[in-house]
Formats: sequence, C-alpha cells, structure tokens
Amino acid sequence: MARNKATSINFNYSKIIDMTNLQNCLDTASIYVSTYAKYNNASLYGKWLNLGDYSDYDELLTAMYELHCDEQDPEFMLQDHEGCELFEKLGLISECHLSKDIYDIAYQIDSSGYDTEVFEACLDILGRLDFQSLYEYVNNFYYGEFGSDEDFVQWLYEDDTFNIPNWVVIDWEATARNIMYDYFESNGHYFRS
Repeated sequence: MARNKATSINFNYSKIIDMTNLQNCLDTASIYVSTYAKYNNASLYGKWLNLGDYSDYDELLTAMYELHCDEQDPEFMLQDHEGCELFEKLGLISECHLSKDIYDIAYQIDSSGYDTEVFEACLDILGRLDFQSLYEYVNNFYYGEFGSDEDFVQWLYEDDTFNIPNWVVIDWEATARNIMYDYFESNGHYFRS
C-alpha cells in the first residue's frame, strides 16, 4: 500500500478510495439503551441498537426516544456497548456516554480509505489522541501493513525510498533492526516516527 500524503481532513485530496474492502465502522457498533428511571425502578428494559442502522446521531436519538416513549423526558442510560473498541479509545462511547460526534468521525474514517484497525494500531503506538491528530498522523505517516519488519524495510528499498541500486545485496534482518528506530509498528501496521 502506498503512503498517503493528504494533509488535511477536509477531503479535498485526489486520493481514489476503494470502498469495496472497507466496512462502515458503525456496522459493528451497538449499544444497549435503557433509562435511569427504569433502572431505578429495578427494570433493565431496553434494546440493543446497531449504530449502523441510523444515518446520523439525530436519527439514533429519535429511535431512543421512540423506544422509551412511555417516559415523558427519558434520561438515557447506555448499559452496555460492543464492537466499539476504536470509539471507546477515542472517548466517543462508554457506559452512559455516546458522543454527538460519533457519526461525523465514523464518516471520516470510512472516507479515509483505511480500515478501523489502522487507526487502532496508530492509537496503540501513540497513546490517547484526539481524532483530528490521529487522522492527520495516519494520513501523513502510515505506510501499510506488512508481515514483518524485514518485509517492510525491503518494501522501502524496493519502492526507491532510499534510492539503492537493485544489484546491492542487503542483509534484511540487520537492516530492519537498524531502520526500525525511525518507524513504529503495531499489529503489522507501519508508521513513520
């Protein structure tokens, strides 16, 4: 996978996005919605809602109100969530919290052309970041997914990143060991440090 040189998140770059292998990151995310009033009255009544079934936060909120229309002003309680590891790491979802920005961020992730695992790998390396910083880092410093450091370094050399003639014989293991000081890897995903 070639490195992407996009510099902003306004989607004004000319990258062609292949969406065939990309799954909407909301399709696997779901929440169990109840209310505090029901919980305080010893009821766990609620329902699992798949975030991918709704086009935006307002549509999801409407479904939540319809689900609990028996209450005049329901105070929603997210009792559980699943399939949301990236959203959880970004602070967009937790027990009792769902960010209004979750749909906008999901759209940006889907439009980026990268799977959510690329963003998760970047967070594993860099730690907690706001989404804007994470998005820019991935777009500027992500190189791709490789089976090993040696495969990655060999790709760098063959891609003319270092302009080494092809007749030079290289000890890939030793070279990878040295060059990895300038790169990060998580779950097979490689980024420039």
